[in-house]
Amino acid sequence: MKSLTQTGRYLSLLLRHKPEKAGLTLDRHGWADATALIEGVRRTHPDFNRRVLEEIVRTDKKQRYSFSEDGTKIRANQGHSIPVDVGLERLDPPESLWHGTAEKYLASIQKEGLKPGNRLYVHLSNDYETAVKVGSRHGKPVVFRVHTGEMAGFPFFRSVNGVWQTARVPAQYLELCTEAPGNG
Repeated sequence: MKSLTQTGRYLSLLLRHKPEKAGLTLDRHGWADATALIEGVRRTHPDFNRRVLEEIVRTDKKQRYSFSEDGTKIRANQGHSIPVDVGLERLDPPESLWHGTAEKYLASIQKEGLKPGNRLYVHLSNDYETAVKVGSRHGKPVVFRVHTGEMAGFPFFRSVNGVWQTARVPAQYLELCTEAPGNG
């Protein structure tokens, strides 16, 4: 059996970007039939079963996935590159949020602001430390404080696992942070 981490990454690919790789169809809210998902994943991960799926969902530190109330469907909570509506509630964000990225994107972001890239939304973190971790996944991390309190008229949403999302963040609302807040 492949590691839970490897299998979890594959689930993320299927439920956020390429459901067709496992013969899946997502409904307009991003839900996939859990049994169909298990059967589709078994094509490349023969030992995959409901128990493994539940373990991945239960132990995922980022809480990427949710089961429907009756447990028959599953979806990714955010991060889709395919058009789905996961029913996010529009909320007023705190005065500041954080965005972590790799240093190689710094010049582009400072010029053009934050764009969703291949996703539906820009993802923002509640705290500096989480933003550093996110940025570290792609290279040397850089962190921006996002002055969300100044972004009147921009809709913000929060996913069930606490990730803030918005369609874009213009550069004038970004502040490059070279150290953690409160350190000087």
